[in-house]
Amino acid sequence: MKESTRYAKIVEWSDADGCYVGSCPGLFYGGCHGDDERKVFDELCKIAEEMITLYKRDNKPLPPRTSGKDLANKLQDVA
Repeated sequence: MKESTRYAKIVEWSDADGCYVGSCPGLFYGGCHGDDERKVFDELCKIAEEMITLYKRDNKPLPPRTSGKDLANKLQDVA
């Protein structure tokens, strides 16, 4: 299992940007964007792995995990 699987990854359509936007809350700010949802998700996964590598290289503790907290159902209750 990759350590990046411990972090929720979100890809959503942005009307304002006219493209898909990917983010990984809790691990890093910002994200990536593009016209193809799958490519945005793949890029997001790569960025998450790179961020974890940077945390380790700098001897910084990883942020608390965001996956495994049933976020999808919790977000559904908000909507």
